[in-house]
Amino acid sequence: MSNATQQHATDHNIHFPRLHELSMNVWWSWTPVAREVFENLDQTLWRQSHHNPVKLLQEVIPERIASLSQDVTFTRKYEAAVKAYDEYMAKTDHWFGSNFPQVANAPIGYFSAEFGLHNSIPIYSGGLGVLAGDHFKEASDLGIPLVGVSFMYSQAYFRQVIGPDGWQEAINERFDRTSSAIQPALLPTGEQGQITVQLGDRQVHCLIWFIQVGRLRLYLLDTDVADNQPDDRTLSARLYGGDKETRLCQEILLGIGGVRALRSLGIQPRMWHANEGHAAFLNLERMKELLQQGLSYDEALPQIRDSSLFTTHTPVPAGHDIFSEELTEQYFSAYWKDMGLSREDFFGLGQHPQEDPGQFHMTALAIRLSTSINGVSEEHGRVSRTMWHSMWPECSEDQVPIQFVTNGVHVPTWIAPEMSHLYSKYLGPQWQDQSDDAALWHRVLDVPNHELWEVRTFLKRKLLGFIRQRIQNGWTQGRLEAQQVLAGGALLNPYALTIGFGRRFATYKRANLLFYDPDRLKALLQNPWQPVQFVFAGKAHPADTPGQELIHEVYQFAKRHDFGGHITFLEDYDMHVAKFLVQGVDVWLNNPRPPLEASGTSGQKAALNGVPNLSVLDGWWKEGYDGSNGWAFPFATERLEEAAQDRHDAEALLHLLEQEVIPLYYQREQDGIPHGWVKIVKNAIRTNAPRFSARRMLKDYVREFYASERTIKSPVQPLEQVR
Repeated sequence: MSNATQQHATDHNIHFPRLHELSMNVWWSWTPVAREVFENLDQTLWRQSHHNPVKLLQEVIPERIASLSQDVTFTRKYEAAVKAYDEYMAKTDHWFGSNFPQVANAPIGYFSAEFGLHNSIPIYSGGLGVLAGDHFKEASDLGIPLVGVSFMYSQAYFRQVIGPDGWQEAINERFDRTSSAIQPALLPTGEQGQITVQLGDRQVHCLIWFIQVGRLRLYLLDTDVADNQPDDRTLSARLYGGDKETRLCQEILLGIGGVRALRSLGIQPRMWHANEGHAAFLNLERMKELLQQGLSYDEALPQIRDSSLFTTHTPVPAGHDIFSEELTEQYFSAYWKDMGLSREDFFGLGQHPQEDPGQFHMTALAIRLSTSINGVSEEHGRVSRTMWHSMWPECSEDQVPIQFVTNGVHVPTWIAPEMSHLYSKYLGPQWQDQSDDAALWHRVLDVPNHELWEVRTFLKRKLLGFIRQRIQNGWTQGRLEAQQVLAGGALLNPYALTIGFGRRFATYKRANLLFYDPDRLKALLQNPWQPVQFVFAGKAHPADTPGQELIHEVYQFAKRHDFGGHITFLEDYDMHVAKFLVQGVDVWLNNPRPPLEASGTSGQKAALNGVPNLSVLDGWWKEGYDGSNGWAFPFATERLEEAAQDRHDAEALLHLLEQEVIPLYYQREQDGIPHGWVKIVKNAIRTNAPRFSARRMLKDYVREFYASERTIKSPVQPLEQVR
């Protein structure tokens, strides 16, 4: 710690002794009273630090702290934040403890390759990580004793820059851990926790860090250790980076190393939850532990399976990690011998029945070592049962034991403050504690149309102000050329119907579907009486050339003068940008090629904020759409090839826009309010907010898996039902 930082810490401790403690618990990020304290500490630094309270406290000048100590308003806010924090952390009558006291203190290990907690802690890339972050936050709110495991990515995910030619540039920057809410995980001796994992012919050491997320801890593994070889020091540097061998090493560290990290800290989970197949090796390590304790394979396997939950997130084959037999053998030949397994038995654990036997399939491994398996929407559960039917050849497809828990979003994280105030007024001040109560949300119908319309209009202006500020910053820094200013949203109209698309740019998500008929689209955009504009955002993986070509294609349309600034592409999509988008647009567009959408939570965040969805009937929207709360692409009357499906859906999209969405938005009464549109907005909120909240999602996980009768009692199944 530098002398200046030490001095700042001293000033904080003298005048506001709990500020540092508040900054080191991510609880502040979803708690308005705490966010207001940091924002009011220094609003300019708050923006410049990208809303990072740790960095803010390191840079705020002592004189500012001293002056605020004499500010009664600030002092009261600080005291209110501390009081709220203490009450939250000390609460014992939370939902989980009250309903499941027999396992209230029995931890559940939750392993995920990424966690999206806040943009100031960039250890996530997209939907999987943000879902894990929402899952973790809601578990804290409900008192569910999760303990998380992931990586301390020193370079995190890349920062996206779009050049004047419209091509994505991936910028890797070192993440300054010392300016974030990451702390060393200490052993009883006072030393930082550290574990060792054998990777092939070498040992790799991992330091253990943690992030305090409300009542819970997320532990992070870090290979940037002096005792490691130079290449191994960077193993945990980058999310989803490197070649197949690097990926295998990372997944060994996450699964095997993650189990060892929890053991070293004295944490003994009663259940283990793998969020995607990246962490599947965790059950190999647990199996090895039991075998080395003297259990036979046939005795150990049921114990492992009955205490394991595997959540699969993708119906896209490319989304499942597969490693060659040669590469797997290089790293596991000694490991399977330690387990007492033959080579054949070991590779049998990771073999897909319908694929090349010379490959080791991480999802197949996760399935074989878990009794509880789930997809992330009802439709994804169905697709997964079809996709993995070959693992249970004796079952009919509908008997395949893959369940579903539809994803939801953490309401306090994603709700716009202005919408939250409106809900507090008409739903009651404690509405967030009942965010999964469908009856409560019927009160949205009582919100006066003019109040809801006023808030929605304000949020759109807020989005456009954010976009223009980014353009201004880029222009004054000399980073943007004139066409980039145009493509970046300089000409966006605050009164126009604004449609948002924020997704990972993978080809199956079809970001370019809108441009199938450019002339028809141009006529729609250039209508001076009913202006329409589209805002796109999203990253493509640096190795995904087709995805990068999609960005380039959209960007070329955004630069076209004949489109008049009606198409915008926002670079560097992250949680911060996402909040402005899902809160500020008028419609959320989602048009992946069905049935390749597992769930898709961005549209749920939009609906929570009064933004109706315009989407294909896939993922969560197949459950959410009821005809009154948004728009759905009609199904084709017959099964189509990809190109024909795209033509059908592009036609459906343009037809819905021309005939339904745009006319309804501009159908104004004498008071200037589109009351028919507001009715759709209210129904979008009323029907979707409770069903697709993380509170409902976590309660489903608890009842179905975490605290079901089976997982509490953990009966041992006959071996013939296991293999």
